[in-house]
Amino acid sequence: MANALCHFEVMATDVERAKEFYTSVLGWQFDDESMPGYALVNPGQEPSGAFFKKPSGAPTPCMNVYFNVDDIDATLEKAGANGGEILVAKTEIPGTGHFAMFTDLEGIVIGIMKPDEG
Repeated sequence: MANALCHFEVMATDVERAKEFYTSVLGWQFDDESMPGYALVNPGQEPSGAFFKKPSGAPTPCMNVYFNVDDIDATLEKAGANGGEILVAKTEIPGTGHFAMFTDLEGIVIGIMKPDEG
């Protein structure tokens, strides 16, 4: 499927409590070493995800989802042209690729990613 779900993030006020909950309920194990402050989780099949502390400026804890796209700039242009609001411009994730975030017409946050080639 084009533009498939590729990653999720849980933005929590208490990351350790959230990790304990998901470990108890879903049996997930976390990697806290690879990216300090960003606890990676592999639920056993794609997509993978991560947990991190909610920034003070963010309104509420939430789950963010990211979709693979072929062209971040073109996707952001389409989102803006159709009434979406760009929240995070195209941003590099060193060694991984790029991401960006925008809202849809309901204010739902959508993340997009373009992995590095190779």
